[in-house]
Amino acid sequence: MIDHISLGVDDVSEGAAFYGPVLETLGAKELARLDGLVAYGRERIELAILRPFDGGEASGGNGTHFAFVADSRDAVDAFHAAALAAGATDEGPPGPRPYPHREVYAAFVRDPWGNKLEALTDGFAA
Repeated sequence: MIDHISLGVDDVSEGAAFYGPVLETLGAKELARLDGLVAYGRERIELAILRPFDGGEASGGNGTHFAFVADSRDAVDAFHAAALAAGATDEGPPGPRPYPHREVYAAFVRDPWGNKLEALTDGFAA
């Protein structure tokens, strides 16, 4: 249903310094770099970071968060640790979470631009 997500950052180089190592923990890599945009994904572009088109300051949406698929609990743990090391703030440490449809293992952070991010895997995955 969703092709890709774009997130605003104030400085694309700083955004790449944050998102590159964080998304690598989930098996994603940089797939494209253009003037003012860096794109990531596993096999296709799934996330782009860019300066806001209106030229304003980047900010996170109130009540919005972006959840990334992790292949294992270890990947969720690595995502959380890499994000904190890269300047994110903790919004919920790795652990089991009861979701309406199943239990998951998840962690939450807020990137330096205020975007809330989650990595999650099936709660029963190793």
